[in-house]
Amino acid sequence: MSEIIEGLSFALSPLAILANLLGVALGITFGALPGLTATMGLALIVPLTFGIPPVVAFSALLGVYVGAVYAGSITATLIGTPGTAAAAATLLEGPALTAKGESKKALTMTTVSSFIGGIFSCIVLILISPQLAKVALSFGPPEYFALALFGISIVAGVSGDSLLKGVIAGLMGLFIATIGMDPVTGTNRFTFGLPELLNGIDIIPALVGLFAISEVLTRLEKRGRITSSDIKTSSIGLKLGEVGRNWFNLLRSSAIGTFIGIIPATGSGVAAFVAYNESKRASKEKEKYGKGNIDGLASTESANSAVTGGALVPLLTLGIPGDVITAVLLGALMIQGYTPGPTLFTSNGDIIYGIFAALIIANIFMLVLGLGASRLFPKLLKIPEEILMPIIVVFCVLGAYSISNSPFDVLVMLIFGLLGYTMLKVGLPLAPLLLALILAPIVERNFRRAMIISENDYSIFFTRPISLGILIITFLVFAGIIRNQYKKEKRGEEN
Repeated sequence: MSEIIEGLSFALSPLAILANLLGVALGITFGALPGLTATMGLALIVPLTFGIPPVVAFSALLGVYVGAVYAGSITATLIGTPGTAAAAATLLEGPALTAKGESKKALTMTTVSSFIGGIFSCIVLILISPQLAKVALSFGPPEYFALALFGISIVAGVSGDSLLKGVIAGLMGLFIATIGMDPVTGTNRFTFGLPELLNGIDIIPALVGLFAISEVLTRLEKRGRITSSDIKTSSIGLKLGEVGRNWFNLLRSSAIGTFIGIIPATGSGVAAFVAYNESKRASKEKEKYGKGNIDGLASTESANSAVTGGALVPLLTLGIPGDVITAVLLGALMIQGYTPGPTLFTSNGDIIYGIFAALIIANIFMLVLGLGASRLFPKLLKIPEEILMPIIVVFCVLGAYSISNSPFDVLVMLIFGLLGYTMLKVGLPLAPLLLALILAPIVERNFRRAMIISENDYSIFFTRPISLGILIITFLVFAGIIRNQYKKEKRGEEN
């Protein structure tokens, strides 16, 4: 009990609270600007944490983490440009809500849902982190393959009105994901002698180009037909009943985000798409999804923010970083002289509870600043497009370049911008391509590893309980997709 009180005193000290507040504000700034990532924000903060108390340092770092994951949805909702990869699923509902004049409502739901997801994951982190870490540790290549294959089934949920077009876009993403070195043999694939392609296509430039540059090109094409006065703005806010109606949706999505966050090498983007798909499948009004549905937005935002607490479970209990962001946090913890793992809980319990409290405080600051931002950011829509669009392009170029300080990433962004624009012109959805681009490496890498472990025996996927369970669920999902498509075609023939 004394460790809990001491940890709280660390996190509630004036310096720690100030660091947390500034961290959240910086994270929101980095998350909202296209191309700038939470990883970049953390990398800038880490050198400043040398020599300061560990809980103060982690208050700033966790503030940046929470703020950046949340804020990527702000620009995704307002101008169709996701600030981070975690906000890609926001594009399924956010821009449509803005087009209907409900930007304030959308941003408020984004903030409230992110807060609920973040707090839910904090509670899980505090109560059952060691037990959940053991479950995640039991995941091997077969389980990762099954989970990613299940994620591929979400393509049907983000394909819009045409499943065929969604599948085509998904196959394009699968093909693009094969560019680079073979994950097992190291053979070069489709690199055309360019060393920049050896590591494949970086997801951030691809994301920024696919959604931001294509949007800019689309706006340019409509120049003269649409003016800033034509854009629908509204002061309509979020009603308490809309949050209450989504209580189960929010809890389910938060649980999905927390669990996926615990599993290394998945991330907020996957969690948001999975939660959205589950929300749509459970809804009685599936036809409203993709057209500005506040319920769909609630699911994506609570899930991607819930990953923040979930990702800390394997980091603190086992010393295993789940992604690049938690790898930076691992480095920051070791710089402070602490080694993550079970002994950290017994020998430095006060620091652990201080970190837990700092994460909760970061989510509270995110709620307060986010609600303020929901009033301020919709005013961006009133900026004339001839001013706003060039600013967006500049931030996109800076964001893409700053990832590796490489002009090649800027070229990748521009190519994907043209690709996204062309796809929009022919009616192909962008989300399935991005989803396949994220999941394909996980599918291929873990399938190949499982085959090596089993000496090419496919039974490895069916003799492990977790893998078998996920594959059965995936089969049922695909069967449901085929059945629904058959019914839709049958109704079309009758009409």
